[in-house]
Amino acid sequence: MSEITAVIMDAPLGSSAGEILVKTARTASSLDLASVLCAAGVEKIILVTEEASLGEEMASCGVSLSVKRGSSPFHFGNVLKDIIREQEIDSLLYFGSGSGGLLDVARARSLVNFAKCSLAGAAFNNFYGCDYAAVARAQDLLSIDLPSLDNSLGFALSDAGIACYSLSRELETQFDIDTPTDVLLLTATKLGGEKMREFTRTITYKHQGVSDILPLLRMRDAQVMIIGRVNPITWAHFEQEVACRTVVLSEGRGMKSYPTDREIMIGKLVEKGTGYFFKKLENASDGAIIDTRPLLAQGRYLPPASDRFASDLLEHWAISDPLWRDFTLAAGEARIPVILGGHSLVSGGLYVLSREGWKDHNLRRRLHPDTIDWQKERT
Repeated sequence: MSEITAVIMDAPLGSSAGEILVKTARTASSLDLASVLCAAGVEKIILVTEEASLGEEMASCGVSLSVKRGSSPFHFGNVLKDIIREQEIDSLLYFGSGSGGLLDVARARSLVNFAKCSLAGAAFNNFYGCDYAAVARAQDLLSIDLPSLDNSLGFALSDAGIACYSLSRELETQFDIDTPTDVLLLTATKLGGEKMREFTRTITYKHQGVSDILPLLRMRDAQVMIIGRVNPITWAHFEQEVACRTVVLSEGRGMKSYPTDREIMIGKLVEKGTGYFFKKLENASDGAIIDTRPLLAQGRYLPPASDRFASDLLEHWAISDPLWRDFTLAAGEARIPVILGGHSLVSGGLYVLSREGWKDHNLRRRLHPDTIDWQKERT
């Protein structure tokens, strides 16, 4: 029987406050994930990281662990193939260090069982932007030109003829710690494993937008605007689970896994001025959840993580990029609650919000009557 090996890749981050917050949260997430993987039957974990402390902490969990330093410049596909070749891996689980932290043993065991299959195949938490995956017959990947980023791994394997599958979209599969907003959502909702909850109890950041958005989700006369790379299945789930009306402006999907230079139409409002944009937003909604990356990048470039993460924390004074600074300032001054983040906010974040918005509230959700079956007589 093939040994099950998990590879966890930990992307390096800088020393800004937002980056340290995400880095520490990813460490906690990886420790929780390692415990779950061991319980699910994973025999070995290989950690790719530049953080020596993460390897030391994970080793203390009792897992069979190897630590590999990432190369510079880092190329995801080359590193993964090197590991598969050197370790002779055939049954593989791959995780980015911010992903999989909400998996339970049963879900992790399903990934293990998939990776044991004799037929080549891959199962993704998100085919269009991979955070983690299970791969059966991983040796077949050695003959494939793998991408430099894990986001487009699904496209590469599918184009090479590997059978690809998607896991069901739910909180446990879609949530990923990619930005400070994701960490603050965990803090506000007390979700996560033991190590994550230990960490979030120490966080002193307060995000008024998060606490003010949650009550809107229970109000039938409220309207919440969601802007960014929203998957239609995720929107359908969110709309089914909340009482408020939702408006979604979905653009920029696949901007990292399948880049394009097409314009983001709603970005034209931002070009008229950030004040103008938020004035329009205030007139159209009672609250907004915004994936800022496609909106502000406009197919050009993203500023460093220090700027993006400061924006997520609404700390405009810490941002050097003028557009992102002005946008963040306007978001903080808006008359409606605004949450800023990345793709994970409008993916796993929506699952968090739709579930946690009802905590301690025994209310009916949006009215969704049953569909009548005309073939049956009503009695």
